[in-house]
Amino acid sequence: MNSHRVKRGSARIDYNRPLEFTFDNKTYEGFHGDTLASALLANGTRMIGRSFKYGRPRGIYGAGAEEPNALMQLELGAYTVPDAKATQIELYQGLIASTTTGWPSLNIDAKGILGKLGRFMPPGFYYKTFMKPDGWWPFYEQLIRKAAGYAEAPREADPEHYDHLHHHVDVLVVGGGVCGIQAALIAARSGLKTVIVDEQSEMGGWLLSDAHQQINGEAGSSWLAKAVAELDAASNVTRLPRTTAFALHDYNLVQAVEQIQDHLPISEREPDVPRQRLHKIRAHHIVLATGTIERPLVFGYNDLPGILTAAAGQTYVNRYGVQVGKEVLILTSNDYAYDTARDLAETGARVWLADTRARGASAERQQAAKAAGAELLLGYGIAKAFGNKKVTGADLVRLDPFSNKVVGRGPHVNCDALLSSGGQSPTVHLFCHNGGRPVWDEQRLAFVVPEAGRPGIACVGSVTGYFVLSEALAQTGRAMQAVCEALGKTAQIELPLVDSPEVTQARRIFRVPDGKPEGEGAKAFVDFQNDVDVGGIYVAVRENYRNIEHVKRYTALGFGTDQGKLSNVNGFAITAEALGKPISEVGTTTYRPSYTPVTFGALAGHMQGDTFEPRRYTAIQPAHEARGAKFEVVGQWMRPWYFPKGNEDLHTAVNRECVATRSRVGVMDASTLGKIDVRGPDAREFLNRVYSNAWTKLEPGKCRYGLMLDENGMVMDDGVTACIGENHFHMTTTTGGAAKVLGWLERWHQTEWPELKVYFSSVTDHWSTVAIVGPDSRKVLKKLCSDIDLSADAFKFMDGREGTVAGLPARVFRISFSGEVAYEVNVDASYGHYLWEEVMKAGKEFDITPYGTESMHVLRAEKGYIIVGQDTDGSVSPIDLGMAWAVGMKKPFSFLGRRSLTRSDTVRKDRKQLVGLLPEDPTVVLAEGAQILQSPAQAPKLGEPPVAMFGHVTSSYYSAFMGRSIAMAVLKGGAEKMGDTVYVWAAGKVHKATVASSVFLDPQGERQNA
Repeated sequence: MNSHRVKRGSARIDYNRPLEFTFDNKTYEGFHGDTLASALLANGTRMIGRSFKYGRPRGIYGAGAEEPNALMQLELGAYTVPDAKATQIELYQGLIASTTTGWPSLNIDAKGILGKLGRFMPPGFYYKTFMKPDGWWPFYEQLIRKAAGYAEAPREADPEHYDHLHHHVDVLVVGGGVCGIQAALIAARSGLKTVIVDEQSEMGGWLLSDAHQQINGEAGSSWLAKAVAELDAASNVTRLPRTTAFALHDYNLVQAVEQIQDHLPISEREPDVPRQRLHKIRAHHIVLATGTIERPLVFGYNDLPGILTAAAGQTYVNRYGVQVGKEVLILTSNDYAYDTARDLAETGARVWLADTRARGASAERQQAAKAAGAELLLGYGIAKAFGNKKVTGADLVRLDPFSNKVVGRGPHVNCDALLSSGGQSPTVHLFCHNGGRPVWDEQRLAFVVPEAGRPGIACVGSVTGYFVLSEALAQTGRAMQAVCEALGKTAQIELPLVDSPEVTQARRIFRVPDGKPEGEGAKAFVDFQNDVDVGGIYVAVRENYRNIEHVKRYTALGFGTDQGKLSNVNGFAITAEALGKPISEVGTTTYRPSYTPVTFGALAGHMQGDTFEPRRYTAIQPAHEARGAKFEVVGQWMRPWYFPKGNEDLHTAVNRECVATRSRVGVMDASTLGKIDVRGPDAREFLNRVYSNAWTKLEPGKCRYGLMLDENGMVMDDGVTACIGENHFHMTTTTGGAAKVLGWLERWHQTEWPELKVYFSSVTDHWSTVAIVGPDSRKVLKKLCSDIDLSADAFKFMDGREGTVAGLPARVFRISFSGEVAYEVNVDASYGHYLWEEVMKAGKEFDITPYGTESMHVLRAEKGYIIVGQDTDGSVSPIDLGMAWAVGMKKPFSFLGRRSLTRSDTVRKDRKQLVGLLPEDPTVVLAEGAQILQSPAQAPKLGEPPVAMFGHVTSSYYSAFMGRSIAMAVLKGGAEKMGDTVYVWAAGKVHKATVASSVFLDPQGERQNA
């Protein structure tokens, strides 16, 4: 165990605090301060997964967010985390991790066997392979689903909680490296309210990986400790480690997720402390100090376990005390890998450094590497690596100094680790999230952000292309001078002194040649997670994909959890070469949030369950529960669905409730209807404008049904509005549409008709409404109300009265959504439960039956009443519904949607129109949403073109009162097809039906007017 652990003075681990963890059911040992990746490497573990497409063995490649391979299933049960990157998992006692790829096992993988046939799986093969024969699709689907994805999402409810915190600051610094810390110090010293965030467990950035960097004449770690202490002591600074800024939005809003307890054993996590916190930070000025990610070089079989970036190798040895290998071959095109060679050689590893440049690095760096024991091979590249489940060596080739061509063979080097460095890629992602674009810098061989940033956003350090620390700090000082001045402060700038070695020009090389035509040699991988190789990019270009966005989608370049952090720039450069264009012309793909994966829990925070969509209860809820009601959620309200007796199922209970209501009397809780109090001298004029019918002459004590249309003339809501007084109206809306309608009224009043004196108040919660429905409803109400004349002549349909019911002040409206004699009794919500029980007592002698929303749907459908959102879908006009009587086209004033009702498309005779359907088999309840055909021969068949839409079923029920099934539908030209036969198709079955009126029961309205 810990076979590759070395003592290193710069290490940030605690050698005195060992930790045990399990990986794939095997116990290992690490130390406090390790990541899971560093601990696995320290224990000699190389292969940790299989690639997505070919099932090739893969190992840890990076040391941070750029890691494409080391995706882990973390912990078990409700605490499991899928696809966590081993490089970002802080080790803790008892941690449980497992691989996410490989079937039946990591070592013996079926996809790995198929992967040997990779030449038969070029880019886009999945677009072409799984098309024929049609009947095989179920098999294809199973195969694709089995092969897709990595880890498994948790199946149990998350036992931990999350929260959100909002910040409003002067300066937000993203990145806790030397330049980010220096920027925060300048802002703090200048009196600016500052937040600094960094994704790592401690701040310092690359300084944590560099064992030799001196600052102000002392070890970099000493400067870091003092700088962090100063930030922590400043009252105007908030420092947030373990916090990843993953999205930058308009108006300088940055979202960042802080991992508060992820690094703790589950048993030690505080139940009252959130696991993660989402910070929403609004800053006057954002400073991006996001640094760079080292990109690897591309060569044959560069994906074998044991192959890493040089920066990762340096990080593991200096920060974690881990030798990535005992015999290490390093390939580079720049100076920085020489530091890695020096540091590894200092630990006793045998190191070869192959530099693609004939002259190599600066003399200072060459001398340091040689002095440590590294062997330099100048002017060489790697043709291909060797090995299977770990790298064992590599063949080198001699390169032409002036062109990327092979001019001779080189030595074969045996090694157990291979590192490569192709240069620095600035982390430009956040800068690009809200429209920024990086620019290609040919001198630096990188896409960089402009040094000037853009309004409200400054960029400092290596993200701007200043890779030498002394130059990066100088640029940071200039940028922060401008930030402070923009915020009206005098900049307090005191830059530390650093010594930076001379840097020679890097070689412009991305794909290391092997002397063979592209596609004939060993596979050279660009995107490791998605198995995109150089040959695949060339295939995409040959198939005429010219735009980098198209190449990305055809090859899957840059997809996946790493979002191309290692692969993208190499991919852009190789695409440019294949196209014969400069890299600047090819450009980059679009970078979007999130920078790294974010848990749904962090995004939701406290907005889950009732705090996301609260359950609303009427005052009558206890009465419903006492009677065993089953509930459904409607517009957040818990509404009784049906009231089963004994072992009744839904259908039996609904049949009983409907027959009882039609035959005797039923009662329903209608409190959830939206209610809006409308007052003011211009209330009538306003109603004339928002409803399609006239309201000028509606007298107090009268009610009217109205349709509310959108600007396109399509039905958006409906309801009954009662006139309480000359300038006072009680408007009802659908349960789910209450908030939308109130917003609609306020929008038009405030933005278009502010001159109208009218006021709206939501009173939905103020009133409890009990609907007493059925032939005996008048008898029940008479037992409770003595001060309202309830006779048919005195209290007519669509009348409203105020009086006393069960001793309570009440508004009573004779309104019916069932086609029966019905009264809606409204009382103060505080007395809703009492009113319900009094109604039940009064109705006992008439066998009063409570009913729920399902029975309500059946009753209204029998009468042909629509439900907005079910029988309408935003494309249905009142004329389509056969409700021209509710549209006042001749009234002398306009209303919303009126003009649209005269458009040529709106007046077409073949529009979808509401009709009724009577199935030939009266026991068949047609499926809602089922398609309507003109003949059974049109029934859809697998593999054939879609059938032209003729219409569809919107509502469908069995009517126990009528003894048959009924349905409502929208049908092209339906108004002229009464009596026609149509065919209804759903789930592979066709049912014959007759087109009829949508009013199935009492078309003359005799029952409701009785």
